[in-house]
Amino acid sequence: MLMWDFRLGQAIGLMLRTLPFIIFRLVVYFGVALAYVLMTGVGAGVGWGVGGFGDEGFRAASTFWGGAIGFGIVGAVMYVLREYLLYVVKAGHIAVLVELMEGQTLPGSRGQIQHASQVVKERFGQASALFVVDQLIKGVLRSLVGIVRTVFRILPIPGAQQFLRIVQAFLRVAIGFIDEVILAYCIRTRSTNTWASSRDALVLYGQNLKPMMKNAAWLTLIIYLLSFLVFLVMLAPAALVAYLIPGGWSATGLLIALLFAWSVKAAVFEPLAVTCMMQVYFNVIEGQTPDPEWDAKLDGMSKKFRELKQKVASEQATQTNEASAFDRGQV
Repeated sequence: MLMWDFRLGQAIGLMLRTLPFIIFRLVVYFGVALAYVLMTGVGAGVGWGVGGFGDEGFRAASTFWGGAIGFGIVGAVMYVLREYLLYVVKAGHIAVLVELMEGQTLPGSRGQIQHASQVVKERFGQASALFVVDQLIKGVLRSLVGIVRTVFRILPIPGAQQFLRIVQAFLRVAIGFIDEVILAYCIRTRSTNTWASSRDALVLYGQNLKPMMKNAAWLTLIIYLLSFLVFLVMLAPAALVAYLIPGGWSATGLLIALLFAWSVKAAVFEPLAVTCMMQVYFNVIEGQTPDPEWDAKLDGMSKKFRELKQKVASEQATQTNEASAFDRGQV
């Protein structure tokens, strides 16, 4: 009996068929990592120069703070660009993976990315709209994780509370794979009401919580083990870069290795995990309809789910009014 329900070989095959997107993701995320490294180095260099006006202790401190400020600047820029990354990079890749799973043919090279952008725009409109959908989905998923926390709290197992902290951290990471699967459902159903598709997808996820959580846990473990191996490989070249930074800021080597391991994880390993979760999700919900009991349960436990349902009603009212206006114009 398999410990998980996804087909890793098939998922890798699907990833290879979206190679233009993988390359695009690598360029984007390695570019982000490089920006962190360069700005940290520039900041440390400026700090080292300023430190020349004081003693060795002052120079060490100014070098550290210069590097920290450079790192923080890039972090602030990335915070501003998070909607763009979700819209163009993550959702776009999900769109082409969904079409491949449905047996459709995709354009090659750059055309694949342009095609994905069009699909995402048709489903979600502007980047800000997709970002709101994604944030609501994550909020509901956090409430579902709360169910797992409750189960562990009532278990009469010695050391259960310590184990619970590990489980909580683990599940928080797993949510990062699952929210993109919900977006995949929205793309797959081609609904004219994205809010309604998201609601249905979350209810279906809740009523299949056990197999989804099990597979998310296994994938989280696999992805982070692979990322740790990449981190170990990156340590040697990262240490060389750290040596070249003024002031010999020793912690930089570790930071650089972490950044490049993160970029590989974000560009390659995460979409692989999402593809595996899409396999599991689309398989377990086959033939199912959203359970009203789970709808009511989510409504009771999650403020974000109630917000989502309000947006469903608002969108339905808007569509009804538009249809009525169109009919009156036709008369």
